Amino acid sequence: MAGHSKWANIKHRKGAQDAKRGKIFTKIIKEITVAARLGGGDIDANPRLRTAVSNGKSNNLPIDNISRAIKKGTGELEGVSYEEVTYEGYGPGGVAIIMDIITDNKNRTVAEVRHLLSKYGGNLGETGSVAWVFDKKGQIILDSKSGDEDVVFEAALEAGADDFEADDGFYRVTTNPTTLIDVRDSMENSGYEIQSAEIEMVPKTLQRLEGKEAQSALKLMDALEDNDDINKLYSNFDVDEEALLQD
Repeated sequence: MAGHSKWANIKHRKGAQDAKRGKIFTKIIKEITVAARLGGGDIDANPRLRTAVSNGKSNNLPIDNISRAIKKGTGELEGVSYEEVTYEGYGPGGVAIIMDIITDNKNRTVAEVRHLLSKYGGNLGETGSVAWVFDKKGQIILDSKSGDEDVVFEAALEAGADDFEADDGFYRVTTNPTTLIDVRDSMENSGYEIQSAEIEMVPKTLQRLEGKEAQSALKLMDALEDNDDINKLYSNFDVDEEALLQD
């Protein structure tokens, strides 16, 4: 897949570290809450909630936390009122950035995002300014220990996947957004353990960064990912291995 940068790939290898910091739990809980508020608390009847709960379980989010998040979303328990918004912007070297936000205070979040972008040589753009750089696709991540690459590849295609990629330590299965859940369920029923299954924005082409621009872009991505209000983060930049090792 030409649209996957080394930065995007390394995010999956850093997942365990993120979980220890609790960041991933916070973001999954927010996603579950919003999904339940918008589509109801019935997991079987709410595809977005079903996906969020599945990702929570894959990341060892306690069942009690999942249940409370659903009840807060449906109003059975008192909870924070979240709203969703998508921001688009530019990073070092003019690379494209999309940020899917879930926040209880949009003014606070946009101020924080503007500050981080400015700090690392970027700026906030207008709605639609960079969305055209990306395609919406389903992305399923499995640990490479799940099985032999050729066997998993065949299983993914039989399940209805559009593409398959093996990287260092994990497999990525790409689907049409409308078939993501069906493909995930089919692979789970075949005995494969899914790390995550989400609809993501995949860049059509990559922009190569080197030197200080690459380092600034990596620092910016880390800072944005550390923001609890940024639910999903996408960019079209790629960097060399040396920049990743220095990060």
